[in-house]
Amino acid sequence: MDAIEAILTRTSQGKLAEPAPDQDALQRAFACALRAPDHRVLRPWRYLVLRGAALAKLGEVFVAASRASNPALDEQEAERLRRMPLRAPLIVVAITVHKYDPKVPNEELLLSTGAAVQNLMLALHAQGYASMWRTGPLAHDEQVKDALGLADNETLSGFIYVGTPSTEPRKVSPLPVHDYAKDWEG
Repeated sequence: MDAIEAILTRTSQGKLAEPAPDQDALQRAFACALRAPDHRVLRPWRYLVLRGAALAKLGEVFVAASRASNPALDEQEAERLRRMPLRAPLIVVAITVHKYDPKVPNEELLLSTGAAVQNLMLALHAQGYASMWRTGPLAHDEQVKDALGLADNETLSGFIYVGTPSTEPRKVSPLPVHDYAKDWEG
């Protein structure tokens, strides 16, 4: 699959199953992620790969963090939180590493991480896998960040759920480019 086709056909897919990418496919996807635009070559990203028992452990982290902020959390909600990481056979945790450079605003570090995640997702798609980028309150929860070992200068930029699509991708209607891209002549 060429780059243009990958970009135009990639969709987020929430229904993911085994197999997850093998080590070679995952390494190729990370090699693509590491080619993201990166002002002053700060390398403002890192990743954690969770699979197998680590997914269940993340579910327990989600429950503990939610109970800390809501002691009245009912068991049905706790069970839903436990199962969240099990929606895919592999999760990549994308982390932005905030490094100080007087010429690089913090927003550029976040944008670089976003570009890296997009490269990762496109590379997975080009190899026949699917993904879904998820955030939400748990991605910003201090207890979740601590459990995953994030440093004070790091933020959790998303949980990238990865696997083989278990349903057909939804059809995407192309957007009219002229609604979003205009010439500016001053």
